[in-house]
Amino acid sequence: MLGSIESQRRIGRVAWWMAWFGLVLGQLHAMARHQTADGKEDLESGLVRAWSDPAREIFAPLLGWASPDTVYLTYGKLWLPVFVAFTLCAFVVRRRRRPVGVEKWAWRLTLTAYVGACVSVALEYWTQWTAVDDALMDPIFLASLPFVLLTMVGSTFLGIVLLRRGVGLPAALLTLAVPGMILIPMVTSMGSVVLPIAFAFGILGRRIAGAEEVAARGEVPAAA
Repeated sequence: MLGSIESQRRIGRVAWWMAWFGLVLGQLHAMARHQTADGKEDLESGLVRAWSDPAREIFAPLLGWASPDTVYLTYGKLWLPVFVAFTLCAFVVRRRRRPVGVEKWAWRLTLTAYVGACVSVALEYWTQWTAVDDALMDPIFLASLPFVLLTMVGSTFLGIVLLRRGVGLPAALLTLAVPGMILIPMVTSMGSVVLPIAFAFGILGRRIAGAEEVAARGEVPAAA
């Protein structure tokens, strides 16, 4: 599937749009969490309260259609296609670049982490439906933590390598993975820490999707 140019372009387009979808989803998921018993603790932060309180009033119909746990878990399930989209696009980009040396190892580390992160998200949200089961959620979270850390570290490492090789904005976004893991949860949901990664591969995916136009300008899309 990844060897077909048309498939690569389709994956690229999906990665681009799913990055924007994730940006919106992340805030809905955060607001949904703020209405759960555990998530109300996040509102102790004035920074979180400043945007979440008015936003939850505006978007009340999107947050009040079921119990707080059901709404939270439902929006959480929608992270899976976001993760799958940037993971598939990462495989496409890696295939097109034909990396060597340190970049080859950076890709191996990062792709392993992304696949593990997809599995973790699926287990965390798709094994629960109407109520948060802490007895299930806590072990899944602990098992997922290594993949979360590996995703952030691997993305930053890959970003540094690609930045040195002239990839530009997508590489710069990848280098923000570790700082984002610290700063983003101070404002919004934990899931949103992957947004720099999603947009990095969304941009690369958009470049791939527009390969014919890029080639017409005399550029080399495979090096994107």
